[in-house]
Amino acid sequence: MGRVDCDVLVVGGGIVGLSTAHALSRLAPGTRVVVLEKEAGPARHQTGRNSGVIHSGIYYRPGSLKARFAVRGAAEMVKFCAEHGIAHEVTGKLIVATERAELPRLHALVQRGRENGIPVRELGPAQIAEYEPEVRGLAAIRVGTTGIVDYGRVAAQLAEASGAEIVYGGAVDLVSRRPSAVAVRTTAGLVVRARVLVNCAGLQCDRIARLAGDDPGMRIIPFRGEYYDLARPDLVRGLVYPVPDPAFPFLGVHLTRGIGGVHVGPNAVPALAREGYDRGAVRPRDVASELAWPGSWRLAARHWRYGAGEIHRSLSKQAFTRAVRRLLPAVTEADLVPAAAGVRAQAVLRDGTLVDDFLIRDAPRTVHVLNAPSPAATASLPIGREIARRALTTLRAS
Repeated sequence: MGRVDCDVLVVGGGIVGLSTAHALSRLAPGTRVVVLEKEAGPARHQTGRNSGVIHSGIYYRPGSLKARFAVRGAAEMVKFCAEHGIAHEVTGKLIVATERAELPRLHALVQRGRENGIPVRELGPAQIAEYEPEVRGLAAIRVGTTGIVDYGRVAAQLAEASGAEIVYGGAVDLVSRRPSAVAVRTTAGLVVRARVLVNCAGLQCDRIARLAGDDPGMRIIPFRGEYYDLARPDLVRGLVYPVPDPAFPFLGVHLTRGIGGVHVGPNAVPALAREGYDRGAVRPRDVASELAWPGSWRLAARHWRYGAGEIHRSLSKQAFTRAVRRLLPAVTEADLVPAAAGVRAQAVLRDGTLVDDFLIRDAPRTVHVLNAPSPAATASLPIGREIARRALTTLRAS
C-alpha cells in the first residue's frame, strides 16, 4: 500500500486519539500527524457506543486525573459543541438514594463534589418530585453541570479540524522501535515511520504496548454495558443515577434523556470478546488473554458477588427491570426495549485491582494511554492536550 513519514503517529481513531491529533495541531502548528484507525470510520467503539453524558466530575477522587480533566473537560466540551454547532444540552442530573444505607455515600458525594469545585444541591423527597415527578427516593443531590451530547459527532469534528492525515481500514500488526524512529505496519500493508508513537488504541491498547516492546503491567478486561430504550420517555425529564458503589468504577443502571429518547443502563458484564457487543460474541484469543492474566482471577475472587448480580440482570430482563424500578417505580418490563450495547475497556492490574484513574505512561519515543474509560469522552479535550504535550516533549528532545 505504501509508506508515510510523519512526526507523530496516533494509533486509534476514537475521541481520545482524535483529540490528541487536534491538540497537536493547536500546540505545535506544522507538526505532521497521522492517525491510524482499523475501522472504516472514527468512533466505532467506546466513543460511539456510550450513553452520551457530559459528566460533571463529582465521582472522582480530588486531585486525580479523572477529577481534574472531567471538571475542566465538561466546560470545554460544552464550549466546543457551541462553537461547532453540535447538538448538546446541559441538563443537570439527580443522584438518588433509595435505601438508608446509601445516605452516607450520598453525603460523601456532596463533599467530594465541593472539593472538586462542583456546585451541588441536596434534595429531600418532595424536591426530587419537583425535578422528576416519577422518581422516588429518600434523598438526592442535583448536579447542575451534567449534560448530554453525541460523542460520535464530536469525534468527527475533531478529525476534520485536526489537520491530521487519518487512515482508516487497517489494524496495526507490527511495531518496530529504533533509537531514531518508530515504524508501524498495518494489516492493509501500509508502513508509517514516525518520530513519536502515541497509543490510543482503547480496547487494544495493551496489545499495542506489547507490540512496541513495552510491558504495560495491566490487561484490558472488557465489560459489556447493555442498554435499553425507554418506550415511555415521558417518565423521565433528565438524567437520574443511583448512588454508586465506591469499590467499583461503574456508576450503576441509570436513566439518561439523550439527544434522542431515554436510555436505560448500562450494567457491567464481563465480555468474552473485546469487541463483543452481542451477548453471544466469543473470541477465543480474547478469552485466552483474560484467563492467562492473574488479575482476572483475583478480580473474580474478590468481587464475585457483584459480578453475579450484573450477570443475573443481563440474563433476566425481570431482574434488570427491578433495578430500574428502585428509581422509577412506574417502569415495567414492556417499557424496556433492547438497544445497542457498548464495551468498556477496563484496565486490571496483576493483583486484580481495577485501575480507577486514567493511566498514561511514557516509554522511549512512545506515549501509551492504558486506561481511558468513562469519563474519557467528557475529559477528551484536556486529555488530548496532556498526551500531545508529552509527545511534543519527546519530539523536541529527539
